[in-house]
Amino acid sequence: MGIALGGLATLDPTVSSHLDTKEAVMIGAIAGSLIPDIDTILKLRNNAKYIRNHRGITHSIPAVLLWPLLITFILHLLFRDAHLFDLWMWTFIGVIIHVFVDIFNAYGTQAFRPFSQKWVALGIINTFDPYFFTIHIIGIIIWAIGGSPGPTFITVFGVIIVYYFIRIAMNLNLRHKIKKQLPNVEKIIISPTMRFNRWHLAIIAKNHFYVGNATNGEIKVHDVFERMEEPSSALMEAAKQDENLSAFLSFSPVYRFETAEYSDHIEVRFIDLRYRSKGYYPFVAVVQLDFDLNIICSYTGWIFSEKKLRKKLDYLPN
Repeated sequence: MGIALGGLATLDPTVSSHLDTKEAVMIGAIAGSLIPDIDTILKLRNNAKYIRNHRGITHSIPAVLLWPLLITFILHLLFRDAHLFDLWMWTFIGVIIHVFVDIFNAYGTQAFRPFSQKWVALGIINTFDPYFFTIHIIGIIIWAIGGSPGPTFITVFGVIIVYYFIRIAMNLNLRHKIKKQLPNVEKIIISPTMRFNRWHLAIIAKNHFYVGNATNGEIKVHDVFERMEEPSSALMEAAKQDENLSAFLSFSPVYRFETAEYSDHIEVRFIDLRYRSKGYYPFVAVVQLDFDLNIICSYTGWIFSEKKLRKKLDYLPN
């Protein structure tokens, strides 16, 4: 996207006629389209830090305003003759487009911080959308073999806009069908997949959670769970003090929970219902406590089998 934006910037007369500005804008557009995801480095610390903060403050309103200024300042040190306003403008567009695109996938972002901590996730485009990616690659190839970048990327972005409207219409149509098919629906969470006509569904109704998918507009429910309120108990309060579970709860909008008692500990498990895969729910938070409700160990993240989860928990220090 950054490369595509840099190509589109050649339509700006100041950019196209000034070499330093042109080079700086290309770098700025790429950097702007990448820098909000600098928080990915938190993955190196632990999953809890990553889940709680990824696409949070780095995608917020203050960050969107500050990132272009920071990048422009740095690039101005390298390209002294570059026109500052054009450099800032195209870098700013790169940052804005990044955050805008993130709003439309199922993971979402806290784009309205500090005014709202709510996650905005419209579920229109997959986190990695092969069609979106391919359209950009085609544009870059055309440019590389001698095509004019301005008209090429106007066409690319025009196709992308049409694609977005098609996906929005599909999403809205699916929501309408779900409300007709299932009773007392309160909230619908739609997660697009890499397949154009397939969507994952997590539906909150008055008394139940429904998990399923939709293929070619046909809705299929795989699992139905009774909707239960979390008990106000000392066990739950103790478990929620854990960093991993707290991070999970700050991110997940629809989940179920389980408790189990073993010979030497109690286990509390929270299961995100959005990501069913081959009958398994891989995104979880698990807390193990002793009988005095002291936390022994915990984990949150993606685990695709019970065996791997057990290994992960056994590996963690007591």
